[in-house]
Order: sequence, then structure tokens, then C-alpha cells
Amino acid sequence: MPSPSLSPAAIALNRFGLGARSDDAAPADPKRWLTDQFGRFEVRPAGFAALDDAGLAAQRYREAQQAVRQMARQEAATDATDMKAARKDSRQDLQALYRAGVQARADSALATAAPFVERMVHFWANHFCVSVDTPPVTAFAGAFERDAIRPHVLGSFADMALAAERHPAMLLYLNQVQSIGPGSPAAARNPDRKRGLNENLAREIMELHTLGVRSGYTQADVTEFARALTGWSVEGLGPGARQGDPNAFAFRARQHEPGERTILGKRYAQPGDAQGRAALLDFAAAPATATHIATKLARHFAGDDPPRALIARLADSFTRSKGDLPTLYATLIAAPEAWVPTPTKFKTPWEWTISSLRGLGYRQAGRMQIATLQTQLGQRVWKPGAPAGWDDIAASWAGPDALLRRVEVAQRLAAPLGERLDARTLAPKLLPASLGAATADQISRAESPAGALALMLVAPDFLRR
Repeated sequence: MPSPSLSPAAIALNRFGLGARSDDAAPADPKRWLTDQFGRFEVRPAGFAALDDAGLAAQRYREAQQAVRQMARQEAATDATDMKAARKDSRQDLQALYRAGVQARADSALATAAPFVERMVHFWANHFCVSVDTPPVTAFAGAFERDAIRPHVLGSFADMALAAERHPAMLLYLNQVQSIGPGSPAAARNPDRKRGLNENLAREIMELHTLGVRSGYTQADVTEFARALTGWSVEGLGPGARQGDPNAFAFRARQHEPGERTILGKRYAQPGDAQGRAALLDFAAAPATATHIATKLARHFAGDDPPRALIARLADSFTRSKGDLPTLYATLIAAPEAWVPTPTKFKTPWEWTISSLRGLGYRQAGRMQIATLQTQLGQRVWKPGAPAGWDDIAASWAGPDALLRRVEVAQRLAAPLGERLDARTLAPKLLPASLGAATADQISRAESPAGALALMLVAPDFLRR
């Protein structure tokens, strides 16, 4: 089946945005429609604002685990049933907070008046990803996107990077709270303790978040940067934690490795946490970072094998603007490579779910459990399983089994709506001047209205953007 040809309006709504709605007027000036969204973006929508306190939830979990261990040590008082109940209750609290965060994310995507900017929130949250592999990170995942990504999506890359790397979710996910300088006062006080330098955060900042792989740094640079980062921790959580706000960054001077560091040939003599901060800000402004970010952006909007000319222009825009993200987005919007009429990208499960719900008229998820739905589709929210985040290429999402799951979900979504939505009139609105003749014919021949809606959601026209 030949690929459909997309109109500029359809590209703006679906490739740059999160999917059209039936009551959306096709933008007469698609590029202006995108840039105008910079002034309409809601940084802290109601769902995110209403989330329970993640730090207190993580603190309660930590206290519950400590209580369980204390019970285990007191053999006479040990009650296996009580221990099991304590673990279960604390984990359920964290899972409830996680699900509420996912619902808030979905509601924001469904209701937003700035779908392009909202897409960029999802892009950056995957770039600076955390993964809910452990209970404490499960608690903080929604707060991470709300507090580290959303406030900076229309700001500077450096500010976002600093907020992301110092957020409790990242510090806990990459085990930075465990890192102790081998020559630090904390190490000297407990020479028999096995805790030592942890390089996870340093490595992922350099390899994934800023410079990129094969950009010229060495293992020695990673180790030196890890030493510069020692002491970065969380108030009220982690080894050596005292009373404090568990949502806040903390610098533990006794864990910091003393002395100057030399990283990528530059000396850093700053005291305390300023040392790691200075190195991070240098990485954020490096030419290698500009190219790394430009490549990921070009891949997200212009195809799995992004055009080199577009990468070069985006990298130049990043460098000239000193990482100003609206300037970078404006360069992307102006790029002809991002407006080619052939669909360039296959939607991930998250993109497909949100565009499907928007197309069917949903303004909020309601009772629909988005976390469960995304797990069924193979892309559990905030759980990519690796620090590199979810893949952004079709090969990871277009397999037969994945497509079958989308068919099943499409049928469930369409079943209660067949009596009030007509796919024959809806499809042309969702894909203005872009609906393929073959798809239109199949929709018209569907056996039922609900079947026609389901077919629309899994048609090649809708699966790609």
C-alpha cells in the first residue's frame, strides 16, 4: 500500500503535535500555529499540581523498610505476617502515586492547547530519563517530569540539565546518593565500609545527556567527573541522610572527594558542589552536545535516518543561541526536512495512545488506566529499562505482535463510541487533506461503525506521522 501524502496542516497536527481532534480547525498557517504555542503552554496543569508529595512517600517507604529490618533483627518480635503487610502497604502507596502521575501526564496531553510543546516535554523526559525500577524512583517519576522538565521546556538546555541531574529521581535512579569519594572524610571515618565511588551518574551525563558516545572523552574523564559529583544527594533520603525535605537536592560535604579535578583537559578547582556543577555546565555548552541533541531532534521529526544538513543547522542553532530551546524549536519548525509530505516516523505506543484518545474526543483519561494500557502496549510510562530511554525508530515498535496489541486496544476504545462517532467524517478531520483513498475505502466498507473507528486507528495513515 503506498504511503499517504501529508498536508502541511496534517504534519503540524500529527508530526509536531500530539494528534488532531475532531473539533480542531486545520491551521491555515501551520508554522505560525506551532510557534504561537510557546505562549499557551501550561507549565503546571491541574493533574500534576495535585500529585501527592513524592518525597514524603519515598521517606515513608524508607522508614517502613527500616522498621521491617528492625523487626527481623529482633527475633522474638518478628512476625512474618506483619513484615509482609508493612512492605505491601508502602509499595502500594508508591504505585498509587505512580499511577496518579501517569494519569496527570495523559490528561495534560489530552487537554493541552500547546501540543507541540507538550510533545517536547515527552521528548526531553525520555532524553533525561529515569526508570521506575526501584520503589523510591517510582515515587518520584511524576514529580521529575513536573519539576525538572516542564519548567524548562521553553528555557535553556543547561538549566534543564542541571534541574534533571540534581532531581531526587535521577540521583536515586543512578545511585548517586551512594557515591562517596575515596579520599573524603566519610570514607576515612569508615574505612571498612564497602561503599565507594559510583560512576553511573557521571557516565550517563556524558554519554547520554550531553556529549554523546564517541565524542572524545575517556574512562579517566568519567572517573574524574564522578569524583567531582561526590556529595550530590537528597535531603532526608539515602546513606547519611538526616531530617530535611526529601524532595530537595542536598550536598553532603563529608562525602565529597577533595582536590582539583581535570576533565577533558580542563582543571576544575571549585569547592564543594560547585565543582560538579561547573563541569556539567561546560558539557551542556560543548559542540559535541550540540551535535548530539541536534541528531536526536532531527531523528524525532525528520526520520529514523536524519538528514545531515538538518543536524548541522540544528547544532549551529543550539550553539549560537547557547542552548536556548525556543530558538532551537524555531529552527526545527523552519526546516523543510521536517515538512516532507511522506510520513517520516512510526508512532510509539505512547504517541499512538494519546493521538487515538485525542482523535476520539477525550479531554481527560477519566477512569481509563493509562499506566496499565501502556504496559499492555509494550511501553510502560517512565520505565524504559535502561538509561538511554525508549528507542525512537520504527524497528522497535512496528513488529507483528506490537501491531496486534494495537488492534486489540483500538477495538476496545472504539466499541463504546460507534453509535456517536462516524469514522467516515472523523478520519478526514484528523488527517486534513491527507487521508489515503485506500484507507477511506476500507473505512466505508467496515461491517460496523465501531469497526470503522478501530480500523481508522490502526490504518497506516494513522500509525505514522
